[in-house]
Amino acid sequence: MTEPETQNIILEEYESVVTQKISYLALKRTFDIVFSVLGIIASIIPMAIIFLLIKIESPGSAIYVHKRVGKHGKTLPLLKFRSMHIDADKMIKNFTPEQKTEWDNNFKLDHDPRITRVGAFLRRTSLDELPQLFNVLKGELSIVGPRPVIEEELEKYGNNKDKFLSVVPGLTGYWQAYARSTCSYEQRMEMELFYVDNANFWWDVKIVFATVGAVLRGRGAK
Repeated sequence: MTEPETQNIILEEYESVVTQKISYLALKRTFDIVFSVLGIIASIIPMAIIFLLIKIESPGSAIYVHKRVGKHGKTLPLLKFRSMHIDADKMIKNFTPEQKTEWDNNFKLDHDPRITRVGAFLRRTSLDELPQLFNVLKGELSIVGPRPVIEEELEKYGNNKDKFLSVVPGLTGYWQAYARSTCSYEQRMEMELFYVDNANFWWDVKIVFATVGAVLRGRGAK
């Protein structure tokens, strides 16, 4: 085989990969829009009830905007139903040494004193994340992708930070559907990066169904 023929084969393979990638992203975005619109319509009443329950239990806004790191490092205003007391950030200073260690390692606690009673239910059922359907509709999130992290968490990815930030983060993902709080943070990072390297539309669909099953069973929820 001559050098020009080899170059043509390489070019054709590259063009095929690029075409598949573009098709996947277009299909993924279409799925995101349809799914988020239908999800918002179907959850309007549940979201209104949750909104009222939060307001009744504790003062403050029912919606919490948490700054996360989005694609290419862009700030992502992640929408959530508030599941903590309004002074939750200040309460971190009062953590016990054991709680501080757990927080530094996992960025969450098994028994978090900041969480309200309504908030505990919302987290257990993942209903606190319903407002993120609006993030999906705006294109800030995808239905499936690595879960967005805060700046401190991003540092744990080290040399893989750029890879992690190369895709749109997701409402759910490989880690969220199959492990969630049942694995270490290092295992979580491995799963998130594995998804980035191997993402495809049918795997996204499979992850969505796996997420539904995990939520219904309450597996790994905290």
